[in-house]
Amino acid sequence: MNYRHSFHAGNSADVVKHSLLIELVRALQQKPGALTLIDTHAGCGLYDLGGDDAQRTGEAVQGVVRAFADRNPLLDDYRAAVQTVNVAGEPHLYPGSPRFLARLLRPQDALILNEKHPEDAYTLRGVMRDTSAAVHERDAYEFWLAMLPPRTARGVVVVDPPYEQTDERARITATLAAAHRKWAHGVSVIWYPLKDRTVHGRWKEQLRALGIPKFLNVEHWLYDHDQPGIYNGAGLFIVNPPYAFTQALPPLLEALRAVLAPEGHRGEITCQWLRA
Repeated sequence: MNYRHSFHAGNSADVVKHSLLIELVRALQQKPGALTLIDTHAGCGLYDLGGDDAQRTGEAVQGVVRAFADRNPLLDDYRAAVQTVNVAGEPHLYPGSPRFLARLLRPQDALILNEKHPEDAYTLRGVMRDTSAAVHERDAYEFWLAMLPPRTARGVVVVDPPYEQTDERARITATLAAAHRKWAHGVSVIWYPLKDRTVHGRWKEQLRALGIPKFLNVEHWLYDHDQPGIYNGAGLFIVNPPYAFTQALPPLLEALRAVLAPEGHRGEITCQWLRA
């Protein structure tokens, strides 16, 4: 499944992913120790919702536009982060994960970004020039392992590939296993699209077999029944989520489900631990 982000910026998956990223980093920041935030597939960093790619799919209408129309206070932090790259009113630009993460940085924290595509990396450097972020241009999976363990005791790795390659899930599984051996207490967040429940079920079993003790799985299914051959939602695998984050999840997930459910569907967001 090709998930080139300029076509999907601001969609329902972004709303869920970025809302949870904010909550996760804030939970880790309840302790004063420094964090290193690492993004392996950083993309361009900023997306034009009025551009040709985004307009071709129109997915932002069912995502960030809905989130802005809703007034649930649990989404205030998410809306405020999007608003920082817009002047007023309805969003016309959408920040990628690098901009969300940069906004969360404290003076003691560090942000390290990677984008393999040269043109996207060039754009990313321009988008992030007003931040302290370091930008690399490397193979994402080599970069992931090379950054571990980070200089700080604690940190988060965000893995958000476009799933353009047929071996993407296999590379994630192998790299996560190696990463966990190098940095067993580190927090990792892996995003993925949901299209085929059977294919995804097999991948989940492969990840479960890694035997990682604290492995949380959050899945957002848009429709009440699978829609064959199309995008059905997205999920996150989260290794070593902090306790404060897991405690805050139930009301946040319910708020997201209610805001993002397509017309005529209730939708579902599940949250389960993967047990070996």
